[in-house]
Amino acid sequence: MNESELIELFEKLLEEQTEQSWLEFKLNVAQSNASVTPDGIGEYISALANGACISDKEYGYLVLGVEDKTHKKVGTSFNYRKYKIGNQDFELWLRASVTPKINFEIHELNYNEKNYVLFEIPSAKGEPVNFKNKAFIRINSQKTNLQNYPEYLRKIYNSLEDWSAKTIPDANISDLDEDALITARIKFKDKSKNESFYSQIDKWDTKTLLDKAKITKKGKITNSAILLLGKNESSHYILPYIAEITWKLDTEERAYEHYGPPFLLNTTKVLQRIRNYQYKFFPNNELLAVTVNKYENRVILEAVHNSIAHQDYLRQARIIVTEKSDKVIFQNSGNFFSGTPEEYFMGDKTPDKYRNPWLVRAMVNLGMIDTIGSGIHTMLIEQKNRYFPLPDYSKSMSEKVILEIYGHEIDVNYSKMLIENKELDLKTVILLDRVQKKLKISKEAIALLKKHKLIEGRSPNIFVSAKIAEVTDKMEEYIRNKSFDDKHFKDMIIEYLKKFGKAKRADIDKLIIPKLSEALSDKQKKFKVGNLLSALRNENRIINKGFGIWNLTN
Repeated sequence: MNESELIELFEKLLEEQTEQSWLEFKLNVAQSNASVTPDGIGEYISALANGACISDKEYGYLVLGVEDKTHKKVGTSFNYRKYKIGNQDFELWLRASVTPKINFEIHELNYNEKNYVLFEIPSAKGEPVNFKNKAFIRINSQKTNLQNYPEYLRKIYNSLEDWSAKTIPDANISDLDEDALITARIKFKDKSKNESFYSQIDKWDTKTLLDKAKITKKGKITNSAILLLGKNESSHYILPYIAEITWKLDTEERAYEHYGPPFLLNTTKVLQRIRNYQYKFFPNNELLAVTVNKYENRVILEAVHNSIAHQDYLRQARIIVTEKSDKVIFQNSGNFFSGTPEEYFMGDKTPDKYRNPWLVRAMVNLGMIDTIGSGIHTMLIEQKNRYFPLPDYSKSMSEKVILEIYGHEIDVNYSKMLIENKELDLKTVILLDRVQKKLKISKEAIALLKKHKLIEGRSPNIFVSAKIAEVTDKMEEYIRNKSFDDKHFKDMIIEYLKKFGKAKRADIDKLIIPKLSEALSDKQKKFKVGNLLSALRNENRIINKGFGIWNLTN
């Protein structure tokens, strides 16, 4: 925005006579009533973005240097470039505190020899804008919690414009890849075996095929058509948005490659880039090794296709596939759009909305994904059947989804347990997977696993139990965690007192604590020693004669 455009906007905002949910005037950044605090600016960004959406405005505005009620032009001394929050630049702090990331702009304006600062804030789309994880709305002249206004919240969630359905006026079928079109016809025909029009598919021209498959709209090329079927050079039609998958090799070797459209064909090229070899397990109850592929092709393609389907293309970011020595990490922009990944683990949940509905429908019609939300469940089952750790979404953030697919064991006991206990249900395997990854599980889950003697220890130091360790050759790890029974430790204390006649508590701690289970915390170990001493005293075998000195009773 150049200076003349900025002045024109400033004057237009000053013409607003009434309070607006998308417009706010303040004098300065300070603590006075006429000013606004740094946190207040963040709250206004949230409130004005949400208010702009509710008011069907493209932007909301916060103007510093103008009195709110009178619109008197006073000017401001605020310089956002020099302002600090602690040691952090104000703008960086502000952008880090606003979620999801929105590209608000801060303009400085000199008007009639006075300085003003204008925040231009994009309207919320599809989800509320939050400041420090709280969404605000401006009602009359007050900021308040958006959660108290469910009708406004619904409007924001229903406001998302489907970018994937937009048509491109200058594009036509010649901008699509011929091999991708051939594959699309085969895939759509295979998906439509039960449809009444199945026998006619081979007779359709390309325009009819793409319309029927919900890839184009009345012959017009959509953004989805470019993503899935476009020639690589046709990606310029969707600029500044990015249609690109980056594969990175991040091991002792380093490499990378970018893949653009057509994604219908190029996701297979990404799959072929990932090094896949056979992995062997050696269970105790079988004579031959159990051999599996490091990665299941279906799991990798499911992960890549999900990233394409649910990517927030408005954020202008790539999809990144990072191959490490023991896992592959998939990253796509935007939060998890409907629910949480864990809700899909058992295959019961169906998404009630999609970020890219048109793209999702096209990918379903081409057999790339499934709309009922069973893809995540399928990945879990495949990993379980191959005895590897389950897919992991725990590193996801508010602005990106991160999925880790393991091609290597974390705990050999877990993997051998899956081989030798195939009757374990998925819910139990999910809990044990979290145990091996040192992730938190509920008290109820701990009780359930202990009931079936699958774990031992005290929360949070729980570990794989003897039931599993017995069928592995990793007994030494179990012994370190299991420790000995109380009788063994009592006998140690008695023998010590027989030899030395007396002992301070510190002497007994030094004797017993190193022998206790590594699953216990330091505090729990000291408590354990205290219990042993109390038990021996109650058995009339030892006595405390004062000053913390312990002796034998006889």
